[in-house]
Amino acid sequence: MRLLATPGARAFTAGNLLARLPMGMFSVSAVIMIAGAHGSYALAGAVTATGLAATAVVAPWTARLVDRYGQARIAVPATAVAALGSLALVLCVHHGAPVWTLFAAYAATATTPNTGGMSRARWAHLHRGDAAALHTANSFEQAADELCFMLGPVLAASLCGALFPEAGTLTGAVLLMTGVLLFAAQRATEPPVAPRTPAASPLRTPGIPALLTVFLATGAVFGAMEVVSIAHAGGAILALQAGGSCVAGLLYGSLRPAAAVGRRLLLCLTGMTVLMSLPLIAAATTGSLLVLAGCLLLAGAATAPTMVTGMTLIQRLTPPAQLNEGMTLAVTALLGGIAAGSAAGGWTVENAGTVTGYAAPVCAAALALAVAAVGTRRA
Repeated sequence: MRLLATPGARAFTAGNLLARLPMGMFSVSAVIMIAGAHGSYALAGAVTATGLAATAVVAPWTARLVDRYGQARIAVPATAVAALGSLALVLCVHHGAPVWTLFAAYAATATTPNTGGMSRARWAHLHRGDAAALHTANSFEQAADELCFMLGPVLAASLCGALFPEAGTLTGAVLLMTGVLLFAAQRATEPPVAPRTPAASPLRTPGIPALLTVFLATGAVFGAMEVVSIAHAGGAILALQAGGSCVAGLLYGSLRPAAAVGRRLLLCLTGMTVLMSLPLIAAATTGSLLVLAGCLLLAGAATAPTMVTGMTLIQRLTPPAQLNEGMTLAVTALLGGIAAGSAAGGWTVENAGTVTGYAAPVCAAALALAVAAVGTRRA
């Protein structure tokens, strides 16, 4: 692959993939671990939602520090704090600590750096001025995200089931710390530190607020689908949705799409809204896990193109010196949406059943489409 032929690319990509794999493990592991110990998917969804909401607050500040002081100097200590938060959660669950300690421990993981954003920032630095190469790099990164979210839930569910409920979280913490150390060690490809000049927040850039709202609603799609699918069929089935997205991301990266990025985003969100209705139809009409699995695979096909196109818009709109902060704001909005979707999904499952729960991601996708139609049509 020509993309990885870029000097230093393979080394930082390997470390980043290792650091990103736990991103698909932590929430699934926490849901399995907490629901098993307390017998409540609502509590498990609320705890993971709290952690994601805390990340939504802390992550932009971490990203701003990365832009100011460099990836290596900030990412390693921030990851160490997050890993300690995961270990604290394991201890609280294992020893039956009060419920409030679960929320506090999971919130401590909010310092986890945006490893995907740091990797994309490296590609943007290496391929500045080459839009075609950057599109391929963004598509590759999204496919890598989906690969991690495809393998992560399977690995988490397998570890928690085969060993003990806390195994998924413990393994994820070790992988995260190891991957960030390897990634940070690749100093040759690290983007230069931005000059310390006063700059307005990317939030004040025209078009960014609407785009972040789209990411927020898209995150709710993922969060609701995750909790509902775990409750309905187990965590391993989520790998199929991620697998469909991974393949779609690789195919999308091989294309040379039109320059009208805003229009492309609308098309992607339309496809996502339609395809996300398939799991609801399958669960409501067939009751077959095999049919549901196929529908989840198809539902994932619109995910990667949507995320790649959204990130491309973020990169176009954000000032170069604040690129890591801008992309982290997008990921923060996504995580905030996942938090809301997780909580809503858990509540719906407990009060209306898992079949009705599959309506939540459809509604969230439709909301993302409506916001994009109004706020990003000129992009």
